[in-house]
Amino acid sequence: MKKIIFLFFCACLQSGLYAQQDPLFSQYIFNGLVINPAYAGSHPYMTLNVLARKQWFGMDKSPSTQAISWHGPLKSKKAGLGLILNNDRAGIIRQTDLFGSYSYHLSLPKGKLNFGLSGGLSFYRSFLSDAVIWEAGDAVYAANSISNTYPNFGAGAYYHNENYYFGISMPRVLSYYSQLKQGDDPTTVHRQKAHFYVTGGYMIETKSDIKIKPSALIKYVKAAPIQFDINLNLLFNNIVWAGLSFRSGDAISLNLEYQLTRKLRVGYAYDYTISRLRYSTSGSHEICIGYDFGYDIMKMKNPRYF
Repeated sequence: MKKIIFLFFCACLQSGLYAQQDPLFSQYIFNGLVINPAYAGSHPYMTLNVLARKQWFGMDKSPSTQAISWHGPLKSKKAGLGLILNNDRAGIIRQTDLFGSYSYHLSLPKGKLNFGLSGGLSFYRSFLSDAVIWEAGDAVYAANSISNTYPNFGAGAYYHNENYYFGISMPRVLSYYSQLKQGDDPTTVHRQKAHFYVTGGYMIETKSDIKIKPSALIKYVKAAPIQFDINLNLLFNNIVWAGLSFRSGDAISLNLEYQLTRKLRVGYAYDYTISRLRYSTSGSHEICIGYDFGYDIMKMKNPRYF
């Protein structure tokens, strides 16, 4: 039973102590595929994003995440494909996700409506050898590690045009071992819950070279408080993005992205923690590199804002 209690605590830590178990990103506003499979192929060119995040900097074994995502349209432009690989570690738990996405694009008079599906596997492993044990020689901690593999699938819808977008999604539909009871097999201790997202944003044109993009994200997981993000980003000369985000119960984020070329961009986000953890951490840091490739990008008169 001690083993179950200990690993259950670690699973709670992995969930970020807030509203979600999915890896947490601050720059999802520049990479919609991480929260919605219907985003796949929404641009007329292929996009590759590489991201690294260190959460709660200064805390021992605090969450760290690395992610690679790719998506692009099929030749017909009526569908898209995407791929996400995440590696997330928090405490003694490591989670690796590999998911593929497919989206179908329906053209409407004033925009496009995408429907998306995703499927893949999540690999969990707890390194018990890294745990701090107060009772030396306790047999319940004799194993070096335990692991689980969970298949899952997601679904979503995404409407967008040149001025605004709206999306709903469930990147994880299935739940696993949501209620762990005394006497359960401790090797199935890793848990996974269904997630639900609603997001939207709008691009405001001004008479100057500055564009304004407010957006919001609502996240819901059963038995956890609803969490929401409120974002305000400014685009200067179609080159530099700068903005602030408020994540309820968690952090205030500063987001920056610089368009080095028409194809290459670099982004950085700093999260200032507003929860009680602010007394133990200097915040979170996130770096993202994006590359857009394909012949269409050089022919585009206007950049894509969503």
